[in-house]
Amino acid sequence: MRPDSPFYSVCFNVLRLSPLFSSLDEKTLQDMLLHFHRETWMKNSPAMDSGQTIDRFYVIISGRMKVCRINPDTGRELTIFLLGPGDVFDVICLLDYQQHEVEVTAIDDLETMCAPLGEVRDWIRQHPGFNRTFLPYLGNQIRSLEELAVDLTLHDTWTRLSRLIIRHIDHKQHQNRLKLINDLSHEELGNLIGSARAVVNRHIQGLKKEGILEISRKHIEVKDLHSLLNKIEKRMGIR
Repeated sequence: MRPDSPFYSVCFNVLRLSPLFSSLDEKTLQDMLLHFHRETWMKNSPAMDSGQTIDRFYVIISGRMKVCRINPDTGRELTIFLLGPGDVFDVICLLDYQQHEVEVTAIDDLETMCAPLGEVRDWIRQHPGFNRTFLPYLGNQIRSLEELAVDLTLHDTWTRLSRLIIRHIDHKQHQNRLKLINDLSHEELGNLIGSARAVVNRHIQGLKKEGILEISRKHIEVKDLHSLLNKIEKRMGIR
């Protein structure tokens, strides 16, 4: 992306604030940005496919995308990753050089920038600062997959939903509002915890009646975080 592009300053700021690029100096970020170009997808449309991600590395500028697997016989869906601005995709292709058989969908109008995957591999070798942020970012993704596996294997749907809500509380806000999942449909929330829309709706309405959640036009706010944490601990037998 050239410095005279109308999107240059926005893309530069996205890289500067991204957890993967935040430790790099301004000159390095400017040099990296020359290898990126911008791509967009409409809301609810299929986004980059596995053929693209084996060659290109994407950084989200704005909007959200979900990465999921779908059973072709039943249509049942499980969302593996929910990604937002500053997140990158696909780390797995970057590491193992193999095609990643997943479905990627734009939840909102999605704006990204992408660079050749070979170039990003060169950055890993050439820039120690990039490695210092890349490894924790990779560790965070591995941890989220571990939490998903544990939830699906060991916990009931109420606990899975409650833990999902806790993980997405935006602690930068004075109120306990949610980030990324805030306005998702109950069907999408179900895809994130391996459950059905009706089950998610029943649990959310129950938490609303108890005064733990406040729901307004699909927006969720945790009104009583202490009670929710206590209920999760009791459910999991922590105390």
